[in-house]
Amino acid sequence: MATLEFTRRYAMAHRLLATKSPKCAVPHGHNEFVTVKLEPEAPFRFGGSNAVAPFEAVKKRWHAWIDEHVDHTLHLDENDPLIAFFREHEPQRLNQIMTFRGDPTTEALGACFWLKLSAFLAADRLPFVLREVRIEETPTNTVIVAPATFDPGACGLRAGAWPWRADMSINDF
Repeated sequence: MATLEFTRRYAMAHRLLATKSPKCAVPHGHNEFVTVKLEPEAPFRFGGSNAVAPFEAVKKRWHAWIDEHVDHTLHLDENDPLIAFFREHEPQRLNQIMTFRGDPTTEALGACFWLKLSAFLAADRLPFVLREVRIEETPTNTVIVAPATFDPGACGLRAGAWPWRADMSINDF
């Protein structure tokens, strides 16, 4: 069985208020890499196209979402006072704010990526199982989300929130 792996680079900014870190409470940015691993639902067999699905079909929506909706976004807790500022002074930028329940940590981002990619796979009826989401926040800090460490049903996000939907959303504004 062949595992498919795709990597994408994007830039983002966030601030963390609940962690009480003075350094991370100031908006700051990272250039991150996200790598996802997919396994086919059925074992490989020679014949025909010799692929479960073309690479383009498997990664098209995921890459479009990362490139067009995640890249250069500001990640904030859904209760961050900066959101009120943007609503009042720059409402046209609300579509560039990714919201989280709690601090927008790399761990939370990994969980949201897991949910979003799972929704894309299901909506597109692609015969793959998501096995890993890996986010390199810095060259020395990486978060890995995998079935052994993440249970979507018990993650605390309400069904229907943006990460669960197979659309291009990054918030629920």
